[in-house]
Amino acid sequence: MKITIITVVYNGEQHIADCIESVLSQSYSNIEYILIDGNSTDRTYQIAKQYKDRLSILLSEPDQGMYDALNKGIMLATGEVIGILNADDMLANHSVIAEVAKKFEVIKVDALYGDLNYVAPDNIARILRKWRSSKAKPIDLALGWMPAHPTLYVRTELFKRLGGYQLNYGSAADYELMLRFLYKHRISSVHLPMLMVNMRNGGMSNQSLKHRYSAMQSDYAALRHNQIPLPLLALLLKKLRKIKQFF
Repeated sequence: MKITIITVVYNGEQHIADCIESVLSQSYSNIEYILIDGNSTDRTYQIAKQYKDRLSILLSEPDQGMYDALNKGIMLATGEVIGILNADDMLANHSVIAEVAKKFEVIKVDALYGDLNYVAPDNIARILRKWRSSKAKPIDLALGWMPAHPTLYVRTELFKRLGGYQLNYGSAADYELMLRFLYKHRISSVHLPMLMVNMRNGGMSNQSLKHRYSAMQSDYAALRHNQIPLPLLALLLKKLRKIKQFF
């Protein structure tokens, strides 16, 4: 089984090498690794070019943001399953993709997701939060639950049938896609109970109070669009569920 991993990046020179090396060091060999740079103005592309012979596709051109770039990667993907690894993040160990492939081969499922650690940007050994997921049903998404997007792996044909990331939802484009796939269309999924990703704390939706408010508005729009019965309740519960990640 070929697994496609897509990384998109813009001006990520500080951490892009860590991200790339975490993929290239995987024990599973049948990986298609697509890296799309949004025409960075720093040394990101120069760093990525050092790995060009080991990347399946390396593309650098202007885009409309990370979700537009992800859609480009999805269109280029030839693997049976697609996963996303953000440029600041790393696969947690060398066997993550081997375990992903094994799960898909044993269980005929549309998608899987696992666990994630938020780590300090300057010290990945320091864990700030732990996102431990669980087996869930579509109704759980209506109650504020969601999987950690960087741990989500989905069969490629689902993107072709249900569509990619919708650019009009801002930083909530990944949340909207998960609601659409897992709640609205009821694709089958399974929890892989292992740490899959170390994610550097931060992100475009958490940069300021203004960004956080905008992110909440986008979340609410995504909930309404996917016909969640009580979107305000779901939004509140989504925020409350994060509290346990700190303990």
